Amino acid sequence: MSSYRIALAGNPNTGKSTLFNLLTGLRQHTGNWPGKTVIHAEGEFKHNDTDFTIVDLPGTYSLYSNSTDEEVARDYIVFDKPDVTLVVLDATSLERNMNLALQVMEMTDRVIVALNLMDEAKKKGIEVNSELLSKKLGVPVVKISARNNTGIKELLDVVHEMSKGNVPTDPYRMTYSDEIETKIEELAPKVRQMIGDEFPIRWISLRLLDGDESILNSLNDYFQKERKRGGYSNVSINATT
Repeated sequence: MSSYRIALAGNPNTGKSTLFNLLTGLRQHTGNWPGKTVIHAEGEFKHNDTDFTIVDLPGTYSLYSNSTDEEVARDYIVFDKPDVTLVVLDATSLERNMNLALQVMEMTDRVIVALNLMDEAKKKGIEVNSELLSKKLGVPVVKISARNNTGIKELLDVVHEMSKGNVPTDPYRMTYSDEIETKIEELAPKVRQMIGDEFPIRWISLRLLDGDESILNSLNDYFQKERKRGGYSNVSINATT
């Protein structure tokens, strides 16, 4: 029987943990992320006769490594490569929430956006055209209300199909200034030569251009662990790459 891993990402107070609890019930356990004081929550659920493990990532407003929570969430998406990253957005505050979704879409193309709190949005007279939003973002968008158990089956059907590789996506990617885009074009081939194609090269290039030393540390930690497993022989990346 197939088993897939799902990452659950979102801003604080979007109902992300409510969705996690709804899906996993008592089939969850918590601890700390390795080497961190950040809580690690993981659980299991079944849908369409398929087993899923879902990891509730720390609630963050961005993935720019400004905090340990952001580093943990970022590293899980980049290095653990979940089969699906489910980004939970507050439907009553999409503009504020969209920043995180756009960042996740720069890191992976296996993304589903869950518009949560649709019941609250309705009360406030907010309407969201999920089909149009999905077309613009290039990933599935599903309306839900986790606390009312509304739209959950539809969401899990999409999660199931994406996990099996049956949902093609074309995530929207930010276009930056001509100067930054030129630097990305120059740096990306060097990064690819150093670490291969299994990571989001464009996104890592952006982080390096931004002077993000945390991603350098995470990359080197990853390759060090892989060498111990008999994987990569001699990979190291630094700020002068």
